[in-house]
Amino acid sequence: MKEVSPVYPKAFIPYGTWGGSWFPAWHTSPLAEVNIAKFAAEGMAFVFGKKGIPLSELDYLASGSTIPWLYKFWASPYLSHSFGKRLPGFHIEQACATGLQVVIKAAAQVQSGSHSVVGVLTFDKTSNSPAGVFPNYGTYRRTEVISDIWDNFGYDPSTGQTGFNQAKGETSMIACAGRAARKYKLDKNEVAELAHHRYQQYYSAKESGKLNKFLFPMTILDVRGQKIGEVDDDTGVRKYNSLDQFKAERELDTCVTAGGQTHASDGMFTMIVATEEKARELSKNPEITIQLIAAAEYRTEPGFMPDAPTYAVKQLLERTGLTMDDMTAVYDHNPFAVNDAIFAKVFNYDWHKMNDTGCPMIYGHPQGPTLVRVTVEALERTVELGGGYAMIFGCAAGDVGIAAIFKVTDSKGRS
Repeated sequence: MKEVSPVYPKAFIPYGTWGGSWFPAWHTSPLAEVNIAKFAAEGMAFVFGKKGIPLSELDYLASGSTIPWLYKFWASPYLSHSFGKRLPGFHIEQACATGLQVVIKAAAQVQSGSHSVVGVLTFDKTSNSPAGVFPNYGTYRRTEVISDIWDNFGYDPSTGQTGFNQAKGETSMIACAGRAARKYKLDKNEVAELAHHRYQQYYSAKESGKLNKFLFPMTILDVRGQKIGEVDDDTGVRKYNSLDQFKAERELDTCVTAGGQTHASDGMFTMIVATEEKARELSKNPEITIQLIAAAEYRTEPGFMPDAPTYAVKQLLERTGLTMDDMTAVYDHNPFAVNDAIFAKVFNYDWHKMNDTGCPMIYGHPQGPTLVRVTVEALERTVELGGGYAMIFGCAAGDVGIAAIFKVTDSKGRS
């Protein structure tokens, strides 16, 4: 296997120091009623408790989300206060690239020598998302009211494209997927087969219990401390029994159907980035080492978001000298089956070999934590296969793609 030096050689991800909530679809769980930031912070403490990681080990907090939340101004210091440890830290957002960006920036903190154990906390709640009132002096309307989730999904301010058609249930996001499908001349039946296969991968992983290694049932309490419910499943996942169901679905746009796209959801995910010494100390298996090799971003032409991740991966492979054949696990954030079909076509890559344990197209899309869960699934799969390179990539609003390669070396020194 080709050896590539990590971009941040002093930063390591201790194996198994990660986890999060299940991702229930919007308004299908008690998460719809909670302060998501406080829940996420308490969820981080809960996950670390399950993993046997003392919060006292953390000396910095890197957090990320995309949907406004109460007291967002106070960012990571408020979040750390909520789980009982006063830490410095930052909070970032970059639409659906947020999760991976937070991991990358946490590694940079360790590399700089500023901190030795950085907690990563990402979350979002699409349920009951807030609306904002903004002065807009550059227009005749003067004032704009924005529903943070739905208005941004339905309108791209960079292009002016709304793509919204009430009769078809179409938004600018769906329109960009259909537009990209036409650009690459995708076959509707192949996209249906791909979507069907993704569901089977998820069902199989769930039934095998693999997801239980990093997804934890969480009890939700009200302000009085009374139980109001449990978050113990990716509620909202559709049940498809046959390929014919996918092929029979009405196209919302070219190659875009209900079963071939994700859904809004709520959730949180957390992990740790640390120095080599602390990573070995905290790891659930000190003989396994995990490092970020490289990362890349790419902005594609306006209105073609689904192909941006493909170009980010292309850029990353050219920079490192690696190829897709060098990858042990390949996972992506795919709001549409179209994303995977484009990637497979450009790289002549077998899409059956991607997303072995599931993907956001199936289990949902809370934005902020999505790519952290994808990264964890990819790393767990790479460990299961004996080590090697894990490729993680995804798209984000603004026609952006992000990609990263992680290297996993197992207990026998294989990679």
